Amino acid sequence: MVSNTIGVALRHRGPDWSGIYQHGDNYLAHERLAIVDPDSGDQPLFNEDKTISVTVNGEIYNHEELRKGLKNHKFRTGSDCDVISHLYEEHGENFVDMLDGVFSFVLLDTKDNSFMVARDAIGVTSLYIGWGLDGSVWISSEMKGLHEECEHFEVFPPGHLYSSKSGGFKQWYNPPWYNESVPSTPYEPLAVRRAFEDAVTKRLMSDVPFGVLLSGGLDSSLVASITARHLAGTKAAKRWGSQLHSFCVGLEGSPDLKAGKEVADYLGTLHHEFHFTVQDGIDAVEDVIYHVETYDVTTIRASTPMFLMSRKIKSLGVKMVLSGEGSDEIFGGYLYFHKAPNKQEFHQETCRKIKALHKYDCLRANKATSAFGLEARIPFLDKEFINTVMSLDPESKMIKPEEGRIEKWVLRRAFDDEERPYLPKHILYRQKEQFSDGVGYSWIDGLKSHAAENVNDKMMSNAAHIFPHNTPLTKEAYYYRMIFERFFPQNSARLTVPGGATVACSTAKAVEWDANWSNNMDPSGRAAIGVHLSAYDGNSKVAVSLPPLKTVEDMPMMMGQGVVIQT
Repeated sequence: MVSNTIGVALRHRGPDWSGIYQHGDNYLAHERLAIVDPDSGDQPLFNEDKTISVTVNGEIYNHEELRKGLKNHKFRTGSDCDVISHLYEEHGENFVDMLDGVFSFVLLDTKDNSFMVARDAIGVTSLYIGWGLDGSVWISSEMKGLHEECEHFEVFPPGHLYSSKSGGFKQWYNPPWYNESVPSTPYEPLAVRRAFEDAVTKRLMSDVPFGVLLSGGLDSSLVASITARHLAGTKAAKRWGSQLHSFCVGLEGSPDLKAGKEVADYLGTLHHEFHFTVQDGIDAVEDVIYHVETYDVTTIRASTPMFLMSRKIKSLGVKMVLSGEGSDEIFGGYLYFHKAPNKQEFHQETCRKIKALHKYDCLRANKATSAFGLEARIPFLDKEFINTVMSLDPESKMIKPEEGRIEKWVLRRAFDDEERPYLPKHILYRQKEQFSDGVGYSWIDGLKSHAAENVNDKMMSNAAHIFPHNTPLTKEAYYYRMIFERFFPQNSARLTVPGGATVACSTAKAVEWDANWSNNMDPSGRAAIGVHLSAYDGNSKVAVSLPPLKTVEDMPMMMGQGVVIQT
């Protein structure tokens, strides 16, 4: 049983330290990115007599509170992850739900030669498990640590643990929303605000310089605003200064660059803009697919600018950033949610989206940043915050333009503070832009054009024979699939990537909400015809510009107007 990898396959994830431990035929290996206690927190970590060893990727935000309940134990380091071995001594394998954080870990108990593996609730950290013909079990943060050693490997399911004692998986995370029954808690704006502020502030735990990713959209702007308010009291501020660094990436003149700078000026952050060209992105696609380990079109589109930005951020000496993923899933913020027929369908779709996050946005945020030894923290996916939002009566989340309620209205209203504004009004009520759209619409169009130059009609006609599983339906998808198969030719690898019909990032089930969507199967937000202000149809791909908004108050009604395109 080997944790992560013995070698250099994952060294990009942890450039600060390489640790390895052997006991019999068990090996633990770790590549460390030091965020908390960089001086003494090298791994593997051990209990007092070194009978229990642990390798961990992630952060345990409540480690100080947990230490108070472990007064009879002596800790070797100040690492937040040092509590894991001691919790195991006290509670056996039934301690994972006590951890407030994101994590993937392997724990080896040398007293009986057993081991356990666990992954965080939503799958913010990436993790895979594989099996060798010789009976070995392999665990790795990325596929590339397994695919040459294992006969079969797969995604380690979020919210689960694996025990060598039972030889199988056990679900440790089972919140009330998981069964998809419709909740009924009334919406209380201040409760949502407090829960999210708590989620952000606990993630400011760091002994190294950090910043925020700031696209100028609602989600990243709220993360930046709360961080800026609370930064002064953190350890990092005392050591590195109290001015927040913010980062944005986009094509020249993109929506994100303009909005990001405006929010940065409002918050007083030290703002860093990174520009890239369509050709820069195209040149990086192969590296992106290698690092992110997917052929999913949406993920590759969004991962590429994030990948390019992460390289720049790391060059500035920053090791950790806060990011805004997850909001659209828990609040129903994607534009296709405008078409949800009722609150039950709305809620069940949010549940499906959260459960699938580890295959999409979490995968992107984790691996696109880890490619350069940068860590992304995701406040919207805080366990307690998710529980707060997912317990709300979904009627309050539904999009009702006739009542002035646009997507994510409950989040916008929670932070609409007249006395001490978090954000300018027009930013607080800015329409949703998917990351791959917001960096510049010509980015996606450029990718499609490049793919068309490399994939011809004859290749597409044989796609079902070449790729019978998740057959690519577009030339762009075929192009990505060719690259992926070159890096990861095993059947196990292709099975780790999700498939199915989607429009504007919907699940296959939600495609049924609008009959017109079946003719326009594209993950871009612009595919939400009748919703996006720059929508396009499936035949012409002609962008449509609606009349400019005169006031913020115009926005809810404008978003509800249908768009008919004639060419």
